[in-house]
Amino acid sequence: MASKTRSSQKVLALELKRLEDEPVEGFLISLVNDSNLYEWKCIIFGPPDTIYAGAYFKAVMRFPYDYPYSPPNFRFLNKMYHPNIYDNGEVCISILHPPTDDPQSGELPSERWNPTQTVRTVLLSVISLLMEPNTSSPANVDAGVMYRRFKEGNSKEYEVIVNKLVAQSKQDAVKDNVVVPKTQEEYCINSKTKQNAAAASRSQSIQSSSALYEMDDMFDDEYYESYSEDEDSTTIPSHDK
Repeated sequence: MASKTRSSQKVLALELKRLEDEPVEGFLISLVNDSNLYEWKCIIFGPPDTIYAGAYFKAVMRFPYDYPYSPPNFRFLNKMYHPNIYDNGEVCISILHPPTDDPQSGELPSERWNPTQTVRTVLLSVISLLMEPNTSSPANVDAGVMYRRFKEGNSKEYEVIVNKLVAQSKQDAVKDNVVVPKTQEEYCINSKTKQNAAAASRSQSIQSSSALYEMDDMFDDEYYESYSEDEDSTTIPSHDK
């Protein structure tokens, strides 16, 4: 167990460093807690000139201890209305499904998670999913039906709901004192600037307590058993708030 977790934490530390050096446009990534590489905080800015323009969404990505052999879990903390997002905010997308052969799902094994995937590919898949939902097997059936009507030009109800959620997220940005990018140039530049600032802050914090992935004593079997029990009782903020 300890060997597997040390291996996965080194992979995650490396991926985090790469994302800090070369951020994904529209995302800000950081650790929820500097002592835990298995839970990441994600900020998603809505791409300009889209239905999500100006949005400020928060999400949590949790990784299993055998990562990258098993996929992470990606969950929005904002209230979302989307064909491929469950009511609890969890994203339903092929790349996040275990690499098993499940004919009932309609997915090919090649479409599912495999160890060559990375956090970067997950983030790109999430932003792509927001722009182009998959309505063939929706997690939210009502949203799937409404989105198809919207795309066919028969109803604007889907757009109205999304616009309302985007407006609510903008209020969160004001509370958090975050300036959401409005133009394509800001969308690209701000992501890298803010990510670098976050990386500098994280680096300073980690250096003060030694490099995270070298602290093997923190990651023994007892620590992970304890964390697993805590994770089962983790409370996600209500979407109604």
